Amino acid sequence: MPGRPRTAASGRTSRAASPTTTDGTGRASHLTHVDEGGRARMVDVGEKPITQRIAVARGTVRMLPATAAKIAANTVAKGDVLATARIAGVMAAKRTGELIPLCHPLPLDWVDVRLDVDAKRGAVAIEAEAHVTARTGIEMEALAAVSVAALTIYDMCKAIDRGMVIEDVCLVRKSGGRSGDWLRPQDPSARAARGRPKGARGVGPTRPRRVGEGARAPLRVTTRVPPREK
Repeated sequence: MPGRPRTAASGRTSRAASPTTTDGTGRASHLTHVDEGGRARMVDVGEKPITQRIAVARGTVRMLPATAAKIAANTVAKGDVLATARIAGVMAAKRTGELIPLCHPLPLDWVDVRLDVDAKRGAVAIEAEAHVTARTGIEMEALAAVSVAALTIYDMCKAIDRGMVIEDVCLVRKSGGRSGDWLRPQDPSARAARGRPKGARGVGPTRPRRVGEGARAPLRVTTRVPPREK
């Protein structure tokens, strides 16, 4: 098998040109996980600076209003859906390097998974925020947290609603690293976050909670249950 290409001067992996695409803003960018021969590769991040990096991702699980009402009331037979999904999302962020083949394992500084239940609309909104001080980004960890939290909700509720749909899983914003800050322009709430004071609830940055600090952070749950018919 051919070895990795190396430069004579430094012995490090050479950074040959990769296929070019655009990053959604019209600017040219390179597919760093693909070499000039089209082969998948792990990116060498050894020469990149260590910076603080933050990523926020979102997704939604759409379901019957009755299912959402049971989640909000914590009456699902399998147990506390929101607490289980929240922990599952945190665990997924910690194991992303094992789930995604070419991801680097990262020493996470902080991960938070927030859930909002809308019983009237029949949906659970999921938002994950991840922080790290490292040489590479943490977008995949935030996306993995949302995805596994959503799958956990499905698993906890599938006995009463197999028609649930996981949708709109996407990166909302990221900061840090050579590419700097990025904000999803199509997301009105993400745009509004730019004017939100630091530490306010929502997609804006919050102070990371340290292990053992205070009581367990409460889930953000907004419940809208239709009035019971008389």
